[in-house]
This record gives sequence, C-alpha cells and structure tokens, in this order.
Amino acid sequence: MSALKIKKGSTSHSAYNLRPTFSDVEERHTLAVLVENEPGVLARVIGLFSGRGYNIESLTVAEVDHTGHLSRITIVTTGTPQVIEQIKAQLGRIVSVHEVHDLTVEGPSVERELAMFKVSGQGEKRVEALRLADIFRANVVDSTLESFVFEITGAPDKIDAFADLMRPLGLVEVARTGVAALPRGD
Repeated sequence: MSALKIKKGSTSHSAYNLRPTFSDVEERHTLAVLVENEPGVLARVIGLFSGRGYNIESLTVAEVDHTGHLSRITIVTTGTPQVIEQIKAQLGRIVSVHEVHDLTVEGPSVERELAMFKVSGQGEKRVEALRLADIFRANVVDSTLESFVFEITGAPDKIDAFADLMRPLGLVEVARTGVAALPRGD
C-alpha cells in the first residue's frame, strides 16, 4: 500500500484515511485465470462470482497444458476498480488457481470471439446481408433458400456491430463462444 502525501492545510484527505480512493465508475475487465484441470474448479470460480453478486459477461474455458493438467479460464466482467481488485484477490486465494492476470491493466492484449448468426430473408434483404457479411469478412457456413448462417471472428465490438446491422435484415438466432484473450508481445 502506498502512502498518500498530504499537503499542510489540506482538507481533502484525513490522516486517518490512508486508503487509496477508487472510482465509482464501472469498468470492463478481461481476466485470465490459470487453474488446475480438475473437477470442481470451474464451479468454485463461478461460485465466487455468483455468491458475491458479480456479473460475468463472457466465460471461456479450455485445457492449455495437457501434461501439466492446466486450463485457462478467460472471464470478462464489469465492476468498479475496487470490485475488480477484490475479484482478483479472491480468485488468487482459491487453492486450484495458479495465476490471475488482469489483461485490461497489464498492457496491450488481443481479444477474439467466434459467433454464428442465422439470418432469414429474401430479395433485397438477402442481398444486403451477403454484402455486409463480405464487408465484415464473415463466412457463409450454411445456406438455404430462406436463410444463411454466417460465421464471424473478431473483437467483441466487431461482433456486436455485425449483430446490430443484421437485426433489421432478419436476424433469427445468435451463438457466441465468448472472449478468448492473450497479452501482446513478450
């Protein structure tokens, strides 16, 4: 904990309140958690969030080291800086957790998500859906006379933008994988 400098005559900080002040603004954070690949670990991690009323916007889990029996859980959550710090500290105390990284604050990272969109339509709406899919570099993975299924990969904002444009064209259903993220560089 760092000490605060208090100017003489200043009334903004009490000498008894040496805790850093946190903002009340909620922020989106991507957490990467390296855990033992064993039964019950995911339940304990999710239980931490649900038991304290924290929301999970996105969750992906996959084994990343078969010989070491390690899995990576990528969680996207929102909260005030104080809540995010509390989440990281509580995750770090779970026995099966090896590492907790806040990719949002540790430096540049790459986030990607895979999504599939079923869009039904005919005539001009069908042509427009195909044109937009081309612009977004979405692939057609299924096609019938009444509908398309598009596959798109990219940052969550790109996926959201594509969904917004497909809604008026006949968006029927969406399936999303959740965010996978890695830090950039070394």
